[in-house]
Amino acid sequence: MTRSLFGEPRIADSFSPDETIILNQGDVLGFLGTVPSNFFSLVVTSPPYNLGKEYEQKRALELYLQEQTAVIDELIRVLRQDGSICWEVGNFVDGGEVFPLDVFFYDIFKARGLYLRNRIVWHFGHGLHASKRFSGRYETILWFTKSDKYVFNLDDVRIPSKYPGKTHFKGPKRGTPSANPLGKNPSDVWQLLKQEWDEGLLDIPNVKANHPEKTVHPCQFPIELVERCVLALTKEGDWVFDPYAGVGSALIAGLKHQRKVVGCEKEAEYVSIARDRIEQFAVGKLKIRKIGTPVYQPTGREKVAQRPAEWAKANEDYQR
Repeated sequence: MTRSLFGEPRIADSFSPDETIILNQGDVLGFLGTVPSNFFSLVVTSPPYNLGKEYEQKRALELYLQEQTAVIDELIRVLRQDGSICWEVGNFVDGGEVFPLDVFFYDIFKARGLYLRNRIVWHFGHGLHASKRFSGRYETILWFTKSDKYVFNLDDVRIPSKYPGKTHFKGPKRGTPSANPLGKNPSDVWQLLKQEWDEGLLDIPNVKANHPEKTVHPCQFPIELVERCVLALTKEGDWVFDPYAGVGSALIAGLKHQRKVVGCEKEAEYVSIARDRIEQFAVGKLKIRKIGTPVYQPTGREKVAQRPAEWAKANEDYQR
């Protein structure tokens, strides 16, 4: 990590290939105009969902997609030939109707010649509740590559096999171990970054109020979600770019694994928080949820895990 003479990380605010950390406040299209073609190894981001959050103005879906398409065209230009784009999205909801954004974005990327390698489902246990449809508990990551020649470090993201002692049951390898000693492929359903054989799946929780990484950002990336993308799709020293950097979680995920990082964010408050988080990370003070940490499971003894006494009458009324 680049440091100044005072021991603090050097965070540049404009593009230069000589920097290690770049965090720009401003319009992403304007910033991309300063970046040469075929530069980034990985673009990983979660764009605005057009839901009317505090950092965006809700608009017609068609206009929103047009604006995103202009950004995508530039992202493809600055992506290396062996590079990847991880585009994490949820749903656009209008009048109670759900529009899955990954469906719309697939057509945009595919029309530009990119190759979809995985449609990854990120499952989490908590989110907004719904009363007129089932509550949503997943988002998707579209992993596209620019060509058929791309980086994929499967061994760096393997998880422990559930049955490591399993053996081949026929053929010349009969009786010998069939599992990879480094672990198994984590699959395209991401509930975990590590699996304890006796504990089952471990969620990658979204960043809610009790998450150690929580800031004021309403739709914050968990760092560990980005880490798998960084480890699998780049090498040490590669450039990772988040065009909607928010509070810098993708940048921290890259720095954690010795990648060079670039982020662009238009909101001054988020840029300030991102800079502070990067500086805290540099000195080991940033609170980060450790990869593979089990999600807390209530024992049933907690007050909030017990049925309220007020429910008794409600149940009686329902039975009638």
